Amino acid sequence: MKVTTATKVMSVAAAGLLTVGLSACGTSDADSSDGVLSVGVFLPGSINDTGFMQSGFAGVERIQAEYGDRIDVSYVEQVAAADYQQALQRFASQNDLVISVGGQTDADLRAVAPQFPDVKFVEIGGPADAEPLPNLAYYDPQQAEAEFLSGAVAAMSSKNGTVGFVGGVELPAIVNAASAFGNGARFVRPDVKVLAPQYVGDFNDPAKAKQAAGAVYAGGADVLGQIVNLGKQGIEQAARESGNRFNGGPIPGDCANAVYAGFVRTDIGTEIEYAVSSVLDGTWTAAQVPFGVTTDKGGSEFIVCSTDPAVVGALSDAEAAIVAGAVQPY
Repeated sequence: MKVTTATKVMSVAAAGLLTVGLSACGTSDADSSDGVLSVGVFLPGSINDTGFMQSGFAGVERIQAEYGDRIDVSYVEQVAAADYQQALQRFASQNDLVISVGGQTDADLRAVAPQFPDVKFVEIGGPADAEPLPNLAYYDPQQAEAEFLSGAVAAMSSKNGTVGFVGGVELPAIVNAASAFGNGARFVRPDVKVLAPQYVGDFNDPAKAKQAAGAVYAGGADVLGQIVNLGKQGIEQAARESGNRFNGGPIPGDCANAVYAGFVRTDIGTEIEYAVSSVLDGTWTAAQVPFGVTTDKGGSEFIVCSTDPAVVGALSDAEAAIVAGAVQPY
């Protein structure tokens, strides 16, 4: 089993670079006549983003260790949006299973999948109401569930009773998560003030994320929720400089860092593992498959940094309500 990356493919003007990166891994056209499942994992961002892409790449490493020579894995990272479709086509021509991480790839994936009816496709983090295609499944991390918990912790951790949210790209899943954050905050603290969410327009721009977080802190919030990747570096700077806090994730950090009230752990690698195992055992279906707090598949949780009984209790109450179906995240 081999893993090859077309490192930092910013433009597939760049299709040449992508081609070299993938063909170097030695996979054949999509067929498993040799009994080896060829898997291509499409990571449009950086595998060092401390976010979705890095979490997904951890799953790539785990399937390598678990399945050994039963699979042949390749991945690509950092692809420009204008090049998604061409890169996905190239991947589909060389693999039995293509896994794309991020709802930003949805339109291109839906265009490519019908061109390769014998290839199985999985999109992680796409629209929760998207209709699967005959060979395209949707895996939903249900970020809104974890953000409901994040909102509860933020509200109870807030000293001045005002919280806010910073998102990357204004995709449906991110908008729903922002709404869930606010609902979680109000669930445990009805009098809390929830500022309007700020969207950076990019998951990986620390400068813009810092600016957005600074605006929310200036608006009175002292604890933020967020869904950005590399942009968290900017939010952390804004929190430190203003003496405020925020909830990190999706990869948990160190609670010893005083700017963190807690962490939303979202393990995208869990979904990559599920996709591969379901193809190998013959249970794969082109369906909407939910993950998250309320499912037996797991993949997300909230890690609170505080030992304050009020904060810990709020998290417990919010999670119990979500699991019982007593509240809807958004």
